[in-house]
Parts: sequence; structure tokens; C-alpha cells
Amino acid sequence: MTDLPVLIAGGGIGGLASAAGLAQKGVRSVVVEQAPHLGEIGAGIQIGPNAFHCFDYLGVGEVMRKEAVYIDALRLMDAKTGQDITQIPLGDDFRAFFKNPYAVIHRADLHKTLLDFCAASPLVDIRTDHRVEGYSQDGASAVLHVKGRDPIKGRVLIGAEGLNSPIRAQMVGDGAPRISGHTTYRSVIPTEQMPEDLRWNAATLWAGPKCHIVHYPLKGWKVFNLVVTYHRDLQEAIAGKPVSRDEVMQGFEHIAPQARQIIEHGDNWKLWVLCDREPISNWVDGRVALLGDAAHPMLQYFAQGACMAMEDAVCLSHCFDNYDDDETALRKYQEQRLVRTARVQMNSRLIGEYIYHPDDAKAAVRNHVMSNMSPDDWCQQLNWLYGSNGLMN
Repeated sequence: MTDLPVLIAGGGIGGLASAAGLAQKGVRSVVVEQAPHLGEIGAGIQIGPNAFHCFDYLGVGEVMRKEAVYIDALRLMDAKTGQDITQIPLGDDFRAFFKNPYAVIHRADLHKTLLDFCAASPLVDIRTDHRVEGYSQDGASAVLHVKGRDPIKGRVLIGAEGLNSPIRAQMVGDGAPRISGHTTYRSVIPTEQMPEDLRWNAATLWAGPKCHIVHYPLKGWKVFNLVVTYHRDLQEAIAGKPVSRDEVMQGFEHIAPQARQIIEHGDNWKLWVLCDREPISNWVDGRVALLGDAAHPMLQYFAQGACMAMEDAVCLSHCFDNYDDDETALRKYQEQRLVRTARVQMNSRLIGEYIYHPDDAKAAVRNHVMSNMSPDDWCQQLNWLYGSNGLMN
């Protein structure tokens, strides 16, 4: 067995989850991150039961249960009419079925929990201000090339640097991400700024023609997370650009006033243009493998990007624990994760088109089908996704 560590490029949720999972199995890792300081931008994310299955496996389940905000339901509204379409209750029956809850959390809190675990582990070495340029390998080790620094040698290399991964660019060479043209605006506001009649303890989706609005409470109900999306057909990959409230409002004239007022109460809006990539089957090159958004970037509509990265981390550590040969472990990791993640990528696109953004007859079909589903129907429908930590399927 080699004394070299596993190299992990990227100190985001996927990279840190991988380091935590490997540490649980007694495997040393070096995590390199291009930013001078580790931290996470963004706002709230939804974490399904499959994320909690991962937290338990990675050793942070107890801490995450204290950080999370537990909502009562997933609530789907018709943004055009203002009418309820359906609710998925997330209470005792849901928890019993999936053996874990559904919750929401601020992305920075999730990242910090994983960072604290890794920083406290003697098996994890975190190095910031390291910009990845590429890799090489010789059949017995992998070498990470870092701008302006000496190369770093490891037993294998995991590329977890996100959507624009340099390691993916070298391995796959599939060019720039696919720009969806869907523009998402995000804001976090104090709870007292949220309209009283919308302070629901739910992850609420207002689905409308070519647009949607999402809101839910965060940080112990101190703030509300707001997400507003519209098909503006922008063809530039923009991330975190400050924009005015007036810009966010454009195109929502056809939405029911109750939903539209959410935009009026938002502050400090920032813009992202959503991107993903086509599913691929070649995540592994000898002793180098991709993970998370570097392997399978997906649109936001299934709320599974971070969850899939953590599942990857679980599977990766499991394979290292079960296969003595590192290259075999990476191949088995890819085999176990490929179909599941591609399914989530593909379904994220379909959900965006047929649940979040349809109009006219397509919206009528959505409303009819989903309004007639029972809580048990929903549990059965979602079991393939929420019933796994990435190892069972």
C-alpha cells in the first residue's frame, strides 16, 4: 500500500466531503483550493433524505441535524393563478419512509461543517491559494500541477473543482458548459421583510410560464431565501452579478400578485445564468477521476447538485475501503455513480420544462397529475432518489 495521499482538487462541498469520507476509512488526503481563504458563497440549499444518509456516513450527521431548518412540506403553487397545486408533507410518515428528514440550510453552514471536520482531522491537509493547471501520471502515482508551485504527488487525483474544472478540460476536452439561458436571481432577506401571508414553513415553488419563484426559511427562521428564475435566453455564463430589483421584476407581469410581491421585498439581488453539461461516461483516466460538478453538473431544478457531490464522496470512500488497487477503486466508483447521476442530470432538465415552467395545456397536465398524487404516491415516486446514499442503487 502506498504512503502517498489522495489528492483532491477543489475545496468546495464535494472536495471536503471526499476528504471527510476518506478520513473515515483511514485514508490521508491533500485538498487544494485556488481561493486564498476557504469559504462558500451562495444562499440556501435544500437537502433531501439522501443528503442526511451521506452526512451520517461522512461523520457529520449530528452536527448537520442541529444546523438544518426542518420544513413541514414541499409546496407547489400555480404562479399564474395563485392556486395550490399540491403539497408533499415532510412529517413523521415521510421521515419513517426514508429514515431521514428533508430540510433546508444555508450553503455556507453546510460547507463550514465539512470544513471543521476536515480541519480537525490529522488525515486531511488543506492548502489554499493553489490554482490547478493540470495533471500527469506514471501508472504508480498521479501528479497535480499547480500554477507557480511545485507539483504535488499522490496515489490518485480527484478533480472536484466544479463546472469549469481544469482537470475535466484535460481529461474530457468537451469545451465550455452548456448555457441554458435560464437566469436565476437570489436574495436572502430578514424574516420581518417577508410578507406575513407567505411566511410558510415550507419550501415553496411558484411555477409559471417560463419562470418560477422559490422561498423558504433559513438560519432558525431569522431569514428567508428567495430564488427567482426567468428564461431570458442569456448566452453568457454569469455568476453572482449584482442587479436591480427592476431587472428581476421584468417578465413577471403575468404572475399572480401574491407571488410577485416576493420580488418587491427582495434586497441585494444577484444574478446567475444556469449551466450544465451533457452526461458523460468517461470520468476516470487511470489514477485520475472527476467528482461532483466536475463530473456531472446539473440544473437546479431537482435541488440535488450538492447532494450528488456528497453521494460521490460516499461512494469514493467506500470503493477505496473495498478495493486494494486504486485504479480498480476509481473504475468501480465510476460504474456505481454513472447512471444515477446521469438520471438526475436528465431529469433536472425535464423537471424544469414540465413542472417549473410550462404553460397552457402542459401546465394543465402538470396540475392535474400532481394534484391527484397522495403522500404515499410521492414517497414511492421519490424512493429511487431519496432512499439512497449513493451506494444502494
